[in-house]
Amino acid sequence: MSLTTSRTLALTAVPAALLVALLPPLTAQAVPDPTSRPSLAWGPCEGTGDADPRQKCATLQVPMDHADPDGPQISLAVSRIPAESPASRRGTLFLIPGGPGGSSLDDPSGKGQKLPQDIRDQYDLIGFAPRGLAPSTPVDCGLEYADLATSTLRPWPAPDGSVDGNMATAERIATACAHNGGELIRHISTRNNARDLDRLRAALGERKISAWGVSYGTYVGAVYSQMFPHRTDRIVLDSNDDPDPTRVARAWLAGHEQGVEDTFPHFAAWASAPDNPDRIADTAAEVRPLFLRLAARLDREPIPWPGANPEELNGNVLRQTMLDGLYRPSRYPALAKLMLAARQGTVPPAPSAPPESVLQNVTAVGAGTLCNDVAWPESAAVYQKDVTASRAEFPLTAGMPRNAMPCAAWPYEPREAPVRITGRGPSNVLLIQNERDVATPLNGALKLREAFGRRAVMVTVNSTGHDAYLANGNECGDRTVSHYLSTGERPRRDVYCR
Repeated sequence: MSLTTSRTLALTAVPAALLVALLPPLTAQAVPDPTSRPSLAWGPCEGTGDADPRQKCATLQVPMDHADPDGPQISLAVSRIPAESPASRRGTLFLIPGGPGGSSLDDPSGKGQKLPQDIRDQYDLIGFAPRGLAPSTPVDCGLEYADLATSTLRPWPAPDGSVDGNMATAERIATACAHNGGELIRHISTRNNARDLDRLRAALGERKISAWGVSYGTYVGAVYSQMFPHRTDRIVLDSNDDPDPTRVARAWLAGHEQGVEDTFPHFAAWASAPDNPDRIADTAAEVRPLFLRLAARLDREPIPWPGANPEELNGNVLRQTMLDGLYRPSRYPALAKLMLAARQGTVPPAPSAPPESVLQNVTAVGAGTLCNDVAWPESAAVYQKDVTASRAEFPLTAGMPRNAMPCAAWPYEPREAPVRITGRGPSNVLLIQNERDVATPLNGALKLREAFGRRAVMVTVNSTGHDAYLANGNECGDRTVSHYLSTGERPRRDVYCR
C-alpha cells in the first residue's frame, strides 16, 4: 500500500489468439459463460519495447459506475500470452498487480515467463492496467511537483512530531484531486477493480479464473474471491495485506511499523558484515542507533541535493529511503551508500524518477483507491495522538504509519462499505508470505489467513523482501506454489519453509 512508485509500473499493452478451435473437451473451469461472448479484439501491443512477440493486447469497455451499467464507459487495457500447450489448457491466470497504482500489462512477458513450463502450458497469462491507470482511461490530480515527492506522499511528520503540515498537505492534495480528477476518481475502488476483473473474465469467455495477486493485488484477489467466490479456480495471494474492514488502507500504512522492525535487523547484519564494501558499522547492534542519530542530524541540518525532489537530504528523506531500501536485499547498497555519504556531509547523484505524467497518474489512482475504499478520520487530534504514540514505540518510522494521508481531507464519502473477507466459499486460496516483509508484514498476512478460515492454506517463508513467489522467497515456497497452480494440490495445513 502506498502512493509511491516504488512498486514497478509497467506501461504497456495486451494478449493473443483465442485458440478455441484447438481446445480439447473443456473442463468445468474453462467452459465459456453462455450468457456472454468474448468481445476482445486482440492485436499488437503499442508502446512496449521488450514485450514477448506472443503477447497481444486489447481494450475492454466497462462501466465507470457499475451501479449504472448503461452509463458512461471507460476502457481497460488488457494483455495476454496464450497457454503454450493448447491440449493441456486449463484456463486463464490473472496476474493482479500491486499498488494501488501498479500495472501488470507487461507481466505476461515478464514475471509470467518465470513460471514453470507446465503452468505456462496450462494457462493464458492475463495482464491489465487497472481502472484509472494509463493506458486504460487515465485519471490525474494535477498536483504541484513538490507534492509528488515520495517523502511527501508518505506522511512523515515534522521533526518535532507535529502533524499540522501533513493535514495541510492532505487538504491540498484532496482538493486538487476533486478539482482535476473528474467523475472517474470517485469510482476508483477495490470493489470496482474486482468488478472490472469479472467483466474481463466474461469477455474472455471463462466461467472461472485463476489468479496470482501480489501486495495490493492480494487484497484485490481476496475481495474478488469474496464477491465472486464461485468464479474462482486456483487463487495464489503473495505478500498479503491486512484485510481489516474497519481500516483497510489505514491498516496497511500502520503495518510499516512492524514491517520495519521485522526487516531492519537483517539490513543491520548485512551493513556490518566485515566483507561488505558498503559497511557502515562494526557490529549489527550499532546500525540502528547510527541511523537514528543520522536522521535526527539531518532533521536539524539538511544537505542540499540538487535534482532530487525535494532538493535536500533531510531526516524524512533518509527515513523514506530506508523504507524503500528494505523492500528487498538488493536495495540495501543504495541505502548504505546514502548513509555513508550523509555522514560525510555529501550526497550521491540524485535518484532517477519516472516522468511527471506517470507520477501524477499513479498518485491519483492510489489516492482514489485508498480514500474511496473506507472513510478516514478528519480530526488532526486523532492523528496527533496516534503519531505521538507511534514515535515513542517505533522510532525508526517516526510516526509516519499512523499519520494522515490525503484521505483525511477527501471530499467524498465512500459509496460502499469495505468488503469483509470471510470463510464462506470454496477452499481454493493459497497464501505465501515472507517472514520479513517491510511493506506487507507477516502479522498482517496472518490476519488475512484468519479471515479466510478453511478457505485458505498459508505458506510462511523464512526469507526477506517484498514479493515471495519466484522473487524474494525460497525454493521450498516456490515449489509449493507452483505445485498448486499446476495440479490444484495444496498442503493439507499451513506450512513453514525454512
